[in-house]
Formats: sequence, C-alpha cells, structure tokens
Amino acid sequence: MAKIPTKVENRIKDALKRYKPVIEQAKARDIGEADTSTLVKDILADLFGYDKYTEITAEYQIKGTYCDLAIKMEGKLVLLIEVKAIGLELKEAYVKQAVDYAANQGIEWVVLTNAATWQVYKIGFGKPITNDLLITLNFLTLDPKSESDIEALYLLSREAQGKSLLDEYHEQKQALSKYCIGAILLTEPILSVVRRELKRLSPDVKIELEEIHSVISQEVIKRDVIEGEKAIEAAKKLSRAANRALRAKSEKTSVDNTASTDSVSPPEAQSE
Repeated sequence: MAKIPTKVENRIKDALKRYKPVIEQAKARDIGEADTSTLVKDILADLFGYDKYTEITAEYQIKGTYCDLAIKMEGKLVLLIEVKAIGLELKEAYVKQAVDYAANQGIEWVVLTNAATWQVYKIGFGKPITNDLLITLNFLTLDPKSESDIEALYLLSREAQGKSLLDEYHEQKQALSKYCIGAILLTEPILSVVRRELKRLSPDVKIELEEIHSVISQEVIKRDVIEGEKAIEAAKKLSRAANRALRAKSEKTSVDNTASTDSVSPPEAQSE
C-alpha cells in the first residue's frame, strides 16, 4: 500500500480516539437509525475526510427508493452507504439490500454500517451479480496505535478514493485468495517442480504429472478451493494472464527480430 500522508494519518488517529467513546456511548444508549446515520456522517467527514456539505449526500434516491448516504467526488458517485441502527447486527438481508442499491446504480463499492461495524463490499456486475466482502472495521476494537488498523481505515478515506486504493487492495486480495493459489498449484509448471522434488526423494520411482495432480486436488487441497464459481473464475483469470504473457512475449520477440533485421546493413556491391 502507498504510504499514508502524515497529515491524513494524524487525522485518522485523532478522530478514532475521539469517536471510539462516542460510539460506545451511542451503543449503550441504543440510538435509532436516524441518529446512527448522523453519527456515520460525522465519521465520514472527521475521520475519513469527506466534505460534509459537498461530497456526502443523505437519502440518495435510487429507482424509487433511497440509500441512506452516498459519496460523490467531482460530481461522480463513488460509494453508497447503507446505515442500520447501532444496536442491530448486520445480517445477510441487510447486505443484500445494500448490494441491490449498488447494483441498480452501477456502483462498484458499497458500505454497510451500524456506526460500530463497517463492512466494505466490492460489487461484480456479471451474471449473477456478486459481492465480495473486502474489509470489516470494528470501531470498538480498532487501535489508534496499530499500523494495520490505520491502514485499513485509510483505504476508505477520501484520499484513498482519489488514488483508487480500494481497487488495488481488492486486486491484491484476489491474487492471494485460496482459489487463485489453488489454481496455480495445479498448473503444469508447478506440477513439474513437485515431480522433480519427488524424483529426488525416490529416484527409481516413475511419477506422472497426472498422478501428482490427482493427489493435490483430491487429498491436499480442500474441495471448495478448486470447485465452485470462485475456483472456476480464478482458473479463468490465471489462464487469461498466461495468455497475455505469451502474447507480450511473442510481440516482443517479433519487434526484436524486426529491429535486428533493420540493423543489418545491405552488402556492398561487388566491383566488376
């Protein structure tokens, strides 16, 4: 992740210290949804850095209904925020409601929060619509002295939105997902490395790649890692990346060969 500007880091730390007891008191009083929404709006401004009057919109209308809050930057809608009362657990039904709002508006990022807990989702516009829970922030347990906690908060800040850091973080999480790593483990280059190491252990034993593939897929890796929609998508993504690398290598070779041909001077005409 890019280094957090000192001014932004100090703002996040100071606001976190200030709002933790406020959130604890609000939870103890079991405030309603309207008051929770006001608290969330204050946190968006004071901690995350959004302008309360020009960038935070309340009751954003979406196809005849309303999302509690929305973030607009330079006139572009970048984030939808669905707020529930601080005493409510963020149930799956609320997640679906928030995701439906984002899907109807064509927005990739949505937050579901009750002020104490913040859940950040990335929306995928395939068929069916998907949502990935990227970040969960619990303000009651966040530590202003924790570097990882401050980095997690920074991802949702105004400054990070301007740098598309949420998208970068999502890409990183995708690359390190168990589905992507599982798909890599079953590729021929990795299976070949495993066979080479096994041959060192048992030089006289004949081992085929198919046998290694079978053992890894059936006994080493959990079934859900290599089966299902996410596993299939990871395998497709890996295949696309490999094809792009091959095309780039082929294009580079073609350019190098052309350059090499162009650099060869024509032979001088022989004297009669």
